[in-house]
Amino acid sequence: MTQWDFDLVKLHGPQEMTAEDFGYHGSRYADVRRAMYENPYRAGPSGQEPGPLPLFKSTIRNAWRGLLSGENKFRQASARSMDSQADLRWGPDRKGWRRIIAPNGICVFGTWEITENNIYTGYFQKGSKGLTVGRFSSDGNETRRGQRRSFSLGMKVYPTTDPEHPSPLVPASVIVQEDLGGMRTDYINDAELVNTPSVHSYRRGIYFLVMLRAGTIFQRLDKVGDARQVFQVAELGKDPAVPTHAPEHLMFKMAQGQRRVEGRGLDFRDEIYGHLFNPGDAAPTGSMVFDICVSSTGRMSGVRGLSTVKVDDWQRIGTLRFAEAVCSYNGDHVIQFHHPRWRDDRNDPSTYIRVNGIRVRR
Repeated sequence: MTQWDFDLVKLHGPQEMTAEDFGYHGSRYADVRRAMYENPYRAGPSGQEPGPLPLFKSTIRNAWRGLLSGENKFRQASARSMDSQADLRWGPDRKGWRRIIAPNGICVFGTWEITENNIYTGYFQKGSKGLTVGRFSSDGNETRRGQRRSFSLGMKVYPTTDPEHPSPLVPASVIVQEDLGGMRTDYINDAELVNTPSVHSYRRGIYFLVMLRAGTIFQRLDKVGDARQVFQVAELGKDPAVPTHAPEHLMFKMAQGQRRVEGRGLDFRDEIYGHLFNPGDAAPTGSMVFDICVSSTGRMSGVRGLSTVKVDDWQRIGTLRFAEAVCSYNGDHVIQFHHPRWRDDRNDPSTYIRVNGIRVRR
């Protein structure tokens, strides 16, 4: 291991950082997909047949545990999400790791395609096509329609359309979410998933304490706790000699004309299954299509924990299409979505706030 590896072990704890976190050289799309299908929670090739789904709890106790003892699990997990690019984290017992936030999710697989001219680089450029692995989740314990939830999507964009590409590739990471305070969005059709969400934490009641802990940790480790830049997409497949030009704002919203999946109190995981599978189908026959929209014109008002982000001049540039889904143990415990570290200038890698596991700028 390098000196950086030893420093990361010291920072995160010897039982939290494993060999899979070091020497990262990317992954194969087929391997990640295969791992997600190994252990679906329910019957059917994709676990799509009716039946109960687990509900893992995101608790205040887990979020604040170890604060006084110095063994701060939440801080270690947050730092690891930035410092480790591992796509699969199996852990020493091959059972993965328990998520402290967003513990309930469903993995989706599809394609990224940019169809419109725009000013941005990398995989934002017209003609870019790639494979995607994503995980839809709700950041708290609310998974059912009628509850106040905050839909989120962590996603990897692979610079290939070959699902069996022979060599590992480093995917770009994208993390988008609704208002972190939660929304009354009954249908995923109406969700606006953005990389710079508003935050109205008072809506979450006692769960605000988990949000407070998460925001404080991310701000201390990196800089900004409630937004994720998208420069990795703007640098994916780009000639290193070409300057990066990334949008400030990214939004995914389901395309007009997509049908709505009905059901009172429907779990969002079953809503996604409903978009892809007709009753009794063994294979998906439907799809979920989202518009990819970008902008670099926006403004935030308010204060931390009570902020509103307004974005102007959204430009639709392409399509995100999901054609497969599986709800599985590995999808909740093994797959990891790397959090891009903050840059003071999103287009300049010399302005990273966090370098080699250490925050180096204010």
